[in-house]
Amino acid sequence: MSDPLADFLARAAAGLSPAPPGPDDPTSNPRGDHSLDPDGTAVIPPPPHRRAAVLVPVVPRADGPTLILTMRAANLRDHSGQVALPGGKIDPADPGPADAALREAFEEIGLPPESVRLLGYLDPYLSGTGFLVTPVIGLVDPGAVLTPNPNEVADVFEVPLPFLMDPERYRLRSRAWQGRERWFYALTFGERLIWGVTAGILNNLRERLYPEAVPGDAGRPAR
Repeated sequence: MSDPLADFLARAAAGLSPAPPGPDDPTSNPRGDHSLDPDGTAVIPPPPHRRAAVLVPVVPRADGPTLILTMRAANLRDHSGQVALPGGKIDPADPGPADAALREAFEEIGLPPESVRLLGYLDPYLSGTGFLVTPVIGLVDPGAVLTPNPNEVADVFEVPLPFLMDPERYRLRSRAWQGRERWFYALTFGERLIWGVTAGILNNLRERLYPEAVPGDAGRPAR
């Protein structure tokens, strides 16, 4: 049986971009929930897009690699109570997406930047609210001590990486939003629902690094 962590690291080295694509990079291929619309009528937020970055933190645990996710605090104005990756807007003072993702991860969950080894980048994800989100993949020191900020995060938890890289976990769902039907990926881990941009980014990671994994009915609408 292959080592899941070694396999992931080899795939990451071969499949991730070593540098983040620029906002006007013609080689960039932004994806988003709009690309899931079966009839192709989804409204794509027009540029200029607001730039953001998230950290996709993989932890090499003894019993297998996991990925850190958060539950956003209930008092937050946007996306309160939702499962998310650590991250946020790229500030003018941030040299790049990785700096923003690491800064936000430290502010949200107390993850020390020096505890993260950067592995690479995914193509940006375009959200329905006009954010162009760059996913930054990092390997986290398993000994890192997290100190979540209760003003931003209600909970921090880890999900086995093989669970998130399994195409059978993902379902395509829809709901009415601003007078239109919005399509998005969703999956459940225990009692937690992971959906929207977070699920979309995780599914993009799965497709990039594990392209041979063919989904069953993951592409079938479920309401």
